[in-house]
Amino acid sequence: MHAGRSKKYTGDIVNPRIARASTIVFDTIAELEHAVRYRHDGVPYYGRRGTTTTFAFAEAMAQLDNAAGCYVYPCGTAAITGALLSFLGNGDHLLVVDSVYEPTRYFCNQTLARMGVETTYYDPALGEDLDQLVQSNTKVIFLESPGSLSMEVQDLPAIVKVAQKHGIVTILDNTYATSWNFKPLDLGIDISLQSATKYICGHSDVMLGIACANEHCWDILQRNSYELAFCASVDDIYTALRGIRTLGVRLKQHQDNALSVARWLDGRSEVDHLRHPAFASCPGSEYYQRDVGGGNGLFSFVLKGGDDAAVAAMLDNMNLFKMGFSWGGFESLALYANNMPAKRSATVWDQPGPLVRLHIGLEDPQDLIDDLAAGLDRFIKALAR
Repeated sequence: MHAGRSKKYTGDIVNPRIARASTIVFDTIAELEHAVRYRHDGVPYYGRRGTTTTFAFAEAMAQLDNAAGCYVYPCGTAAITGALLSFLGNGDHLLVVDSVYEPTRYFCNQTLARMGVETTYYDPALGEDLDQLVQSNTKVIFLESPGSLSMEVQDLPAIVKVAQKHGIVTILDNTYATSWNFKPLDLGIDISLQSATKYICGHSDVMLGIACANEHCWDILQRNSYELAFCASVDDIYTALRGIRTLGVRLKQHQDNALSVARWLDGRSEVDHLRHPAFASCPGSEYYQRDVGGGNGLFSFVLKGGDDAAVAAMLDNMNLFKMGFSWGGFESLALYANNMPAKRSATVWDQPGPLVRLHIGLEDPQDLIDDLAAGLDRFIKALAR
């Protein structure tokens, strides 16, 4: 409630001010030189470096993540690419979990490959056995847990043990759990990323990303991200500052609603199994229960059978669930994701039927269940044709 709200950011009002600026002006050479000297430490210097609005949000997120510092990016994918580019160069080797967010895979396979960085994808079920894939030039292990579509949970402490043994930087996409439910740096992860577009902002109206780093990696991340020209709108940052004040209560309601819907789906004959970290049917759910303090509204389920036409009959023209690629807002979403896990390279996606991902919003869960029930009825009728 109080992170990032010191008087240097708020004065005598409750919330930090929106400070829009490109140029920062100085009255004396001494003031300018002071700003230059301490430009890395929250002293206003130039608009791209940030204003007091930026510094307030970065301070708040660093505090939530128990981090040495936080860099703010224009979107979550920018946080991913900025962190990877900060620690990788020509001739380096990168390990990436095979269930990774598709834009991350694309960046590794395209941009990093052109730079001369080799990427090896690994089975999300690997823990300490990941050691077998480490090469002499492995510089970074990129983790995402749970996977954003297929939802596998990784054994993060085991992988951290491998990374620390070899002096490898670990970067985790922590968008699912957020800093509220899980603090990766406390577990030994070096850098924790989040798409603040999702739950931090929480209203589907802002694009924003963050990366929080430990003492060892913070200076490198900050300097390289600034050199890469990443910066974010202070109006979006202000919206994120508002969002974090209600993050805990929103996540709890998302979690409760999602559990109600998931339990109902678990009893449906059309559903093969749930991919929800709170359910044993989700690979690695035991690690989530061990390491993470809570849930949210995102999960997937696998149908027992069906085809594209049957899934279209189910999802097309639903009343409350709309189709979209994001999540984390107050509204419920559905995504037909069957073709996306098939792009893996280290593992095979071999499931009995289509994969559907849901984001359960803040609507009444019974209304959402009724919407899904009607959709599954359409699914059954389409199969019978």
